[in-house]
Order: sequence, then C-alpha cells, then structure tokens
Amino acid sequence: MMNNTILIKNALILNPSNFENKKQSLLIKDDLIAEISDEINDSDVDKIIDAEGKILLPGLINTHTHLSMTLFRGLADDLSLDSWLNDHIWPMEANLNGDYCYIGALLGAVELIKSGTTTFSDMYFYMEDVARAVDDAGIRAVLSYGMIDFGDAERREAEIKENMALFEACNGMADGRIKVFFGPHSPYTASEELLIKVRELADEHNIGIHIHVSETQKEINDSLDEKGLRPFEYLEKIGFLGPDVVAAHCVWLSDEEIEIIKKHDVKVSHNPCSNMKLASGIAPVSKLIENDICVSIGTDGASSNNNLDLIEELKTASLLQKVSTLDPKVLTSDEAIEMATIKGAETLGLSDEIGSIEVGKKADIILIDTNSANMVPDSSSLSSNVIYSANGSNVDTTICNGKILMENKKLTILDEDEIYARAKQAIKELKEAI
Repeated sequence: MMNNTILIKNALILNPSNFENKKQSLLIKDDLIAEISDEINDSDVDKIIDAEGKILLPGLINTHTHLSMTLFRGLADDLSLDSWLNDHIWPMEANLNGDYCYIGALLGAVELIKSGTTTFSDMYFYMEDVARAVDDAGIRAVLSYGMIDFGDAERREAEIKENMALFEACNGMADGRIKVFFGPHSPYTASEELLIKVRELADEHNIGIHIHVSETQKEINDSLDEKGLRPFEYLEKIGFLGPDVVAAHCVWLSDEEIEIIKKHDVKVSHNPCSNMKLASGIAPVSKLIENDICVSIGTDGASSNNNLDLIEELKTASLLQKVSTLDPKVLTSDEAIEMATIKGAETLGLSDEIGSIEVGKKADIILIDTNSANMVPDSSSLSSNVIYSANGSNVDTTICNGKILMENKKLTILDEDEIYARAKQAIKELKEAI
C-alpha cells in the first residue's frame, strides 16, 4: 500500500496545455500527479474516485482578491469606487483585527473550495492570520500585505517592516502552499519612495509584487494632473516594472501603456465583475492577449463582486470582451480556461508547479459534474461546457496538494456551519463598532 494515493478513473480531462479532451484516468501520489493513462491498475491505491461523467481540470487560480473582505459582502453596493472605499470600506476596516481577518479568510476559503478554486492571490491586512486560515483550509495562496503610506515616511517604514515580517514568517509555510509577495496598494496610495524601495527589496529577496493599477478614469486623470504621466508611464519612469509585477485591473490603458506592459512582461489580473459593479470600465483584455501579454483572472473582494465564483467570472470576462469589441470570436472558451489555469500559474510564478494536468505537477485538481440541468446536453467542447454553461455549484470534488478538500460537494476539512456562525457574529460586531 502506497502513501496517500488517489486514483481518479474515467474522467473527461480538460488539459489547458493541449485541449485534447481525452477520457482517461489519473493517479495521485502524495502531493503530485504521478500518472495519466487510459487504464491504471487500482489494486494498490488508497482511494478510488469514479469520475464517470465528470470533467477533470486543474484547480482554478484567482490572481486578485481580498479574502477577508467576504465579511463585507453586500455592505456597500451600487456606489462608485471612491464612495465605496472612503465612506464605507475604510471606516469598517479601521476596526478589523487578526481574529476577524482569520474568520473572514476561512469563510472565503469555504467559497473558493466549493467553487473550484485551489489557489488565490491575496492583498490585505493581518496577513499572518490569513496564512493561518490557508493552512487550516488546505488551499494554496500567494499573500501580500497591502502597503499604504500616503507619503508619510514613518508609516512607510512600518509598512515595509510589516510586509517583510510576513515574508519571514509565512513564505513557504503550510507544506510550501504559501508564497509571499510585496503588496504596495497602488500608485496613488503608495509614495514614489515606497514603490522604489519595494522594487529594491523585491530584487534583493526575489519576491514578487502585487499592485492595483489603472482601475478608474479618475485614477488616470489624477495621475496626469499630479505627475504629468499615466500610471504605467509613471511606474516605468521610476523603474518599478518587471516580469514579477502582477497588476490588478488595468482597465484604462493607452496603446503606449500596453506596449510598456508588454516590454516589461508585466502580468495582468483581470477582474470584470468588480469593474462592472463599480462602473470602473472594461479592460482591453482581447487587445492585451493579441499582444501576447499574460492575462489571468481575479474576482477582487466579495465586497465588490459579491462572490468568489471564478467560473462565473470567466463567463463574464468572455462575454464582456465580445460585446465591447462587437466580435464574438474574441476571448474564446479555451482562452478563458487558460486565464484561470496556466496563465494564472504564470502570473504568480507557479507555472512549474500548477496550472495544467501533467505528470510531476502538484495535484491541484477539480471535478465538475456534467449530470445537472445546466450541463446537459454536452457542449461542442469541454471548455465551452465549463465556461458558458457551468458555475461554481457544479464543482463536485476539489483536491489541493494531493488532499481532498471537498468530495461529492461535501467539505472534508472545514466545518462550514461553524464558520458561517462565526462570520455572522464577526460582521455584527464590526457594524456595531462604527
């Protein structure tokens, strides 16, 4: 008997590295994919999963969210980003603590697991408590502390220390499932001095960078007024950009900025539902893809989405590009699948470990059940069935790092009822504290 071996039999494998759509079996040994074949001997395995009628694909990768903000779901809807942040979110965040962020992250983890996301990239506060939640939930994460200094030198030093402390405490923890990035919030909340220092430290310690850029038209106008440059022009001027930078949103881009993004191999995280809900605009994703720029997908926080369902996000992304360009051929279902798998892995510097179904890669795998009303009859391809027909509730099984986190739609590690009760109590206390 081997250690922790799982055989998934008769699965419809949707592999974004080739889109061959074969019916095969897959063997997991410990945390890795060990074999993919038409037939695998099942005599010496610990567990067998019959995946007849199920689509197997890599665990989905959410490259931009704020997981603990699940506590603020529905708190401030139908508002502009400015009002949403200044009048509602920031006052609520003033009363956050580590315990609140831990339970908010656990609540988010439940939603991620149940909708097929096994890896997420997070920027927020009390990130060591978020790391604790990631460890408990069994998922994979890239964590960054949201650094904001507004030009205050003392605060700048404190923010840098906070992110470096997160790196020293959490990078590589949870059996290697946690990676730490720097998280300067944005070019308008982080000073030039902070951004330059982050660039220096990122180079010194080989740490990635996660930042919001060009989310709203107001951000562009303010940047032009204050600096005489658009955000990406400014970031290039100060030497900030590089292939280790993940830029969330990128809604308002000039052709020159697209060239800058391509030149520096900056990775883009597209967040269509949040951008639509806050009326921020439509990112030129099809143009970015045409320019061979790596574009991944993110939900943003549940306070501006209002869920973490990445399959729903992918459908929205695809349809939004089609209607905005008046071209039904852009952002195909295959390209959408890539955004949430291999492009997501590339964005986070994890393409050697996750993002495709290959022997030797981490066993981050989900199964989507096609035996449901919205999935019958089968579409012309597995990718179109997932992107245009499915949603997160069709996910049947979620495996991360070789461990089953959900099977037959039942969580195996987390107690969701207890988490729901604790989350409701936390938001009640936060609202009362204002």
